[in-house]
Amino acid sequence: MPKKSFSELISSPGMPVLVDFYADWCGPCKTMAPILEQVANQHQGKLKVIKIDVDKNQAVAQQFRVQSIPTLILFHQGQPVWRQAGVVPATQISQVLQGVLR
Repeated sequence: MPKKSFSELISSPGMPVLVDFYADWCGPCKTMAPILEQVANQHQGKLKVIKIDVDKNQAVAQQFRVQSIPTLILFHQGQPVWRQAGVVPATQISQVLQGVLR
């Protein structure tokens, strides 16, 4: 199966895509992992969660001006609608999603 381009991944029809820009060496990113898992489980079938390693995908990180990690960007119909750097509690992510999920 060919790898999808980043723009194909974030243009999931009818489904918002939450992108986690992270790196393996980043402590706060490790803290974020179980939070994102919880959010993904809570919104299963309504939200796609993708992890992007900034060390392996520098062009994408630069394209979206990711300067600190973790950075979360929520895409809806291929457009960024929300972004937040640092560790974000699951409750805050869920509140943001309420505005996007129908």
